[in-house]
Amino acid sequence: MKTADPYTAAVTEGGAPRGIERLGVFGGTFDPVHVGHVVVASETRAALGLDRVLLVVAGDPWQKRGQVVARARDRLMLVEAAVEGVGGVEASAIEIERGAPSVTADTLEALAGPHRELFCVLGADAVLNMSSWRRLDETRELATIVVVERAGDRYAEPPGPGWRVTRVTIPRLDVSSTDLRARLAAGRPVDGLVPTAVVRAIRARGLYTDAR
Repeated sequence: MKTADPYTAAVTEGGAPRGIERLGVFGGTFDPVHVGHVVVASETRAALGLDRVLLVVAGDPWQKRGQVVARARDRLMLVEAAVEGVGGVEASAIEIERGAPSVTADTLEALAGPHRELFCVLGADAVLNMSSWRRLDETRELATIVVVERAGDRYAEPPGPGWRVTRVTIPRLDVSSTDLRARLAAGRPVDGLVPTAVVRAIRARGLYTDAR
């Protein structure tokens, strides 16, 4: 599957602007991707009327160094498998190809364009961690923050004033990549917790069998 081209202009075939593309940007390590990630992307796209949602795979997640198990290209391959056939949801290798620490502001700047409106999709836990981000002030000007909330989540607001914020409520699916890695390392099934194509790819590549 071809990953999303972040530089595709929002134009008609004749080259004339067709209006503003509403683009969701949902970043993460996806180590591994699971059904909860796909639900977030799909539900957010529907709730906000977004044209597309990109699942941006972190190449060098500097805040999680030493904790990420699978290589970036393997994680990208799993995300590609997960979103195959899911309308308007695509994998993006933009942070992997950059070859630098994954910084949200850098990614949003690379995706920005005169015919594009950006929506940065975050879970409540990620919003509560935003104060530790690099280039946080620049991030404020680049995108609307989409806070994805599930029943029981702590109420979360971006740090400081001036943010554009919208909220999307999704069903609570208690699936975590940490638990999936433990299951895979122990030889337990993950069917139903990750898309079927991802299960096949994990088994074919022998991923996560040595995770702890």
